[in-house]
Amino acid sequence: MKVVVLGSGVIGVACAYYLAQDGHEVTVIDRQPGPALETSYANAGEVSPGYSAPWAAPGLALKAIKWMLMPHSPLVIRPRIDPAMWAWGLQLLANCTEARYAVNKSRMVRLAEYSRDCLDALRQRTRISYDERTQGTLDMFRTQAQVDHAAADIAVLERSGVRYEMLDRDGCIRVEPALARVREKVAGGLLLPGDETGDCFKFTNRLAELAAESGVTFSYGRTIRALTFAGKHISGVETDQGMVTADAYVLALGSYSPKMLAPLGVKVPVYPVKGYSLTLPITDAAGAPESTVMDETHKVAVTRLGDRIRVGGTAELAGFDLDLHDKRRATLEHVVTDLFPDGGNVSQAEFWCGLRPNTPDGPPILGPCGYDNLHLATGHGTLGWTMGAGTGRVVADLVSGRTPEIDIEGLTVARYA
Repeated sequence: MKVVVLGSGVIGVACAYYLAQDGHEVTVIDRQPGPALETSYANAGEVSPGYSAPWAAPGLALKAIKWMLMPHSPLVIRPRIDPAMWAWGLQLLANCTEARYAVNKSRMVRLAEYSRDCLDALRQRTRISYDERTQGTLDMFRTQAQVDHAAADIAVLERSGVRYEMLDRDGCIRVEPALARVREKVAGGLLLPGDETGDCFKFTNRLAELAAESGVTFSYGRTIRALTFAGKHISGVETDQGMVTADAYVLALGSYSPKMLAPLGVKVPVYPVKGYSLTLPITDAAGAPESTVMDETHKVAVTRLGDRIRVGGTAELAGFDLDLHDKRRATLEHVVTDLFPDGGNVSQAEFWCGLRPNTPDGPPILGPCGYDNLHLATGHGTLGWTMGAGTGRVVADLVSGRTPEIDIEGLTVARYA
């Protein structure tokens, strides 16, 4: 079967790879000159099933107010006349209950755990390399209140069968020795030993090479204008270089998915949430993180990627704006220099931002959408890297007419009906 995949981020490339493994004739279309040049380019570097959680959590409204009053705020809202932003925000608040949080987190963890297993199998089969490490994530708490509040997340982890370990200050330093230099700032932590790290950009580019070796055609520098349709059947993809037709289509356009789907009458509540990162060279290996340390106070992750440190975080609601703001850089610099003062050279850091495609409830949107030959793979928020391999496998199964290995209940657009 001929399949067209729209988008060459980690989600689109993973879908293309698994579809090719199933014997399909696959073409990937993207406006960029290569893979992973937008949101997948410089994310936080975490493959974190254990840290998969919706932003829509109990008490979010109060937390948001506190965050925005912090000198180094993890949240910035730039109000604008944008009905989509306000509708998304209201849906987000509607999901901020204990019951909805538990359901949404369990759905996310289900896919994230499966995706981690798919990634491990892929790594074993292909020997793909991307500065990967399998040493877990340390969610580091600066206050005793944060330690006490970890109980709610732990309950969901236990129900989902996710391994974890609560650590005191010395336990955190045992896992991340460089924190001994700032031990007074550590109150405790939650270790998620099943989490991994790696460079999403390197991974996606290498996987694209493997996909091409399996027959996938990558059509870069090609702007997608619209999907054409007859009834409930997609008939083609209109691009600036002509029409492309296939038997089936996979839409993996991240934050831009709603704009492409709107003319089809398909509404997906995906809204861009801008995130920032710094990538700096390591100057003292002993003073750098061993894996990922998530600063719970600032919601910033500090990750070791080979001979570099990736610092990723902050959430900015600003539509499709891609301006780099110095205040956001200051927050990232504050966290990395506060926790790992000797680890890297911030003066040589690359400063970047990307648009995370967030759903208001947390889980992504996969699979059918009312058109018999169109499948969705969007809405992964901050977890596209975490859920990439699993999403690719699930979508390939659906396109091929197979039942996926995991239950996709609650992971399709039908949950918004």
